[in-house]
Amino acid sequence: MRVKKRLPAIITALCLLFLWQIIAMCINAAYILPSPVQVAIKIWELKEPLFTVHTPATLLVTLVGLVISIVLGIALAVIMDRYEFWERALYPVIVTTQTIPVTAIAPLFVLWLGYGIWSKVLVAVLITFFPITISVHDGLKSTKRENEELMKTMGLSSLQIFLKLKIPACLPYFFSAVKMAVPLSIIGAAMGEWLGAQSGLGYFSKRMMTQLDGAGVFAPVVVLAVCAMLAVAVITALERKLIAWRKEV
Repeated sequence: MRVKKRLPAIITALCLLFLWQIIAMCINAAYILPSPVQVAIKIWELKEPLFTVHTPATLLVTLVGLVISIVLGIALAVIMDRYEFWERALYPVIVTTQTIPVTAIAPLFVLWLGYGIWSKVLVAVLITFFPITISVHDGLKSTKRENEELMKTMGLSSLQIFLKLKIPACLPYFFSAVKMAVPLSIIGAAMGEWLGAQSGLGYFSKRMMTQLDGAGVFAPVVVLAVCAMLAVAVITALERKLIAWRKEV
């Protein structure tokens, strides 16, 4: 049954890979567009540095950035939901942060924080905290006022209303936001590594580009895509376990 559900995605992926292979064969310039076969061979040839050095470095940045974004996003969303003054004060600022050209200011993060992990983490946080904050805030606001008033008449405190009404209503929004934030966090980590790092898949891809190795450039990109898909699959499975009632709505 699960195979049948995933069959359209598998067929689409195979068709795209086949199309990619045909276009690459027509161009016949691996330094511009390597074929999927060439990329797979390159991943196998470079498996040791890719999977023992650079992938762990990128995943560490991604994980730290994502955790910080989740904590920061939830905190800001709760504050804005609880206090109208802070909602009016913070909401425009949060939106404004997304107009900042990250690629332009990321080199400044390297100057401020060096080539260590935190300059890349800052890039990942700047990209990912916005969807989490806005989605969780919308989830908290999605509860009906009459339900809140009913719970108040039943003698429930504000904390009890928050725990029993607002959090369950917010969970679908939260998981949707995290599923959006995971790929963005990986992109942010790779972007930070591209602009200044000593390890990571973004750094590795940039190094391969200086050598005009097209397959070497695509290899870490494919690894990044697979990591993102696996992470989203794990979050989706967790979502189904925690909010099984969503299918009934």
